[in-house]
Amino acid sequence: MKNMKKVLAVTAVAAMTAAMMPTAVFADDAETFKIGVIGPMTGDNAQYGLGVYHAAQVAAEEINANGGFNGYNVEILDAGDDQADPEKAVNAYNDLLDKGMQMLCGTVTSGSCIAVGAEAAESTFLFTPSATAVDSITAGSNEFRMCFTDPAQGTKSAQYIGEHGLATKVAVLYDSSADYNSGINDAFVAAAEENGLEVVADEAYTADSNTDFSVQLKKIKDSGAELLFLPNYYADNALILQQAHDAGMDDIKKFGVDGMDGILGVENFDTSLAEGVMLLTPFSTTSEDEKTQAFVKAYEDANKDEVPNQFAADTYDVLYAMKAAADAAEITPDMSNEDISAAMSEAMLSVELDGLTGKAKWTEDGECDKEPKAFEIQDGAYVEME
Repeated sequence: MKNMKKVLAVTAVAAMTAAMMPTAVFADDAETFKIGVIGPMTGDNAQYGLGVYHAAQVAAEEINANGGFNGYNVEILDAGDDQADPEKAVNAYNDLLDKGMQMLCGTVTSGSCIAVGAEAAESTFLFTPSATAVDSITAGSNEFRMCFTDPAQGTKSAQYIGEHGLATKVAVLYDSSADYNSGINDAFVAAAEENGLEVVADEAYTADSNTDFSVQLKKIKDSGAELLFLPNYYADNALILQQAHDAGMDDIKKFGVDGMDGILGVENFDTSLAEGVMLLTPFSTTSEDEKTQAFVKAYEDANKDEVPNQFAADTYDVLYAMKAAADAAEITPDMSNEDISAAMSEAMLSVELDGLTGKAKWTEDGECDKEPKAFEIQDGAYVEME
């Protein structure tokens, strides 16, 4: 089966068109696949978790209007709020199992996914839209990811900065206490020299000291850096941009990765401070292709004009990849979690998805093969770069 010659493909735009047709009639709840979502629904990273949860609901509604998973309806259970805390994530996972969860879309952040992955290994199919640490999906063969790994983001960022001549002297400011941030930093620093970059300052902070960056920013300013690489989540980056501005560092370019997405929605943040910030991410709401605009409209209509972020787009693609695998594996809701997991894992190796975040396929270790895109924030919007 792992060498299946038949390639399974699903196109989001076609599914969206079908979603406009009358909803199919399904059996009762006993014949419904139940999917759990775990992520930060409250706290500093809530934009990520809520984006994932809301996108899962949008995708599930469309999928149910397009035949469900192998002809069976899909239900998104109430989200488990882990506040990006691994212990809370495991508690949420067990709670969702008690509620009948058969597959997991999550978790959202890396530390939580590592913890939950150890619990779900070979028992409950796990597909994270956004956990980027390499170890997030290494506990079992039934674990997959939609996003790029931390090393990939760091390496590709160094390549992009070097190839496009954005700078020769670069600095980094990152949270060394987080798997996501430190993993990207390590890969970026390792790839810098071969891409013509000199790392003149590599400054760290920790989660318990993420409000005052004055010491680190002074060192960066004094280093002569032309560009500041910020492999952090948007909440920290918003504070860093404000303090960098206050320190007179507007002339230093800023470059982030997918964790930067969401910064324009930070409460009380002066979005003019993000003007000119560049980032690598696979999705932008400003893309003019049909499937992106259809998704943005469906998402905003369902969530009171809330704008979807990259985490939402990755989640939407997760649900459609799961549909492709479920249809191919011909799974049914009366199967055990273990049997569903084994069948889905095997089918995923032949899935090819033409999704919102690009054309994707998966390796035997659950990794997603696709390319990122570069964007620059201009006039409060993400504009795709060459």
